[in-house]
Amino acid sequence: MSRIGKMHIDIPAGVEVKVDENNLVTVKGPKGELKQQLCPQMAIEIENNRIEIKRPNDEKETRSLHGLTRALLNNMVVGVTHEFSKELNIVGVGYKAAKQGKQLVLNLGYSHQVIFDEPEGITFEVPQADKVIIRGANKQVVGQLAAEIRAKRPPEPYLGKGVKYSDETIRRKAGKTGK
Repeated sequence: MSRIGKMHIDIPAGVEVKVDENNLVTVKGPKGELKQQLCPQMAIEIENNRIEIKRPNDEKETRSLHGLTRALLNNMVVGVTHEFSKELNIVGVGYKAAKQGKQLVLNLGYSHQVIFDEPEGITFEVPQADKVIIRGANKQVVGQLAAEIRAKRPPEPYLGKGVKYSDETIRRKAGKTGK
């Protein structure tokens, strides 16, 4: 039995979970609403403010989808109650971020500015010129957007300049003088 898949998910107060045919799951909460098509082989049962996922057989593919389905469903429930966030730090002389309306404008040492639009359900916060916080209910979209922003100027190993996650450590290299 999958250790993750067999655990139940508690539904907090104020969250509504609805399962339609072919496992189209809709989760509504105070922070938003998420819809996702989960694996139709899995049986999703909702009883007494608890969600349990059952698998039909013990084939290898079904066993792997059991834990995945439970993890995706749990992320949806957590997202609509608490929201997910990623924090990025911008390091470098002249590198900075600013929010203009619903756009994130980055100066990353290029001849032009790099602009990102806020997708639906995602918000950008710029508390300082060198810090960007991405918040949203959908964990996948928040992580993907943070990765796309970081990819515009990944941190380099000599001076550490670039866009990095706040909890990321950059392995620094010695320059020409280091032997």
